[in-house]
Amino acid sequence: MDKIVVDRERCGGLGVCESLAGAYFETDDEGELVLLRDEVEPHDRDAVEEAVASCPTEALRVHRV
Repeated sequence: MDKIVVDRERCGGLGVCESLAGAYFETDDEGELVLLRDEVEPHDRDAVEEAVASCPTEALRVHRV
């Protein structure tokens, strides 16, 4: 299974990932990214990969386990 990895030092909490894969990412009231799930379901892979690729700070990646 694939796992989502967040580089908290780079994340700006802009919410692009949330808009593309809201089942996995959420930005809280303080602008911090909350990872709702870290294991990527096969049927969500395309949306998560699009969210990772669209991250303007390149703070996200998918680690293949």
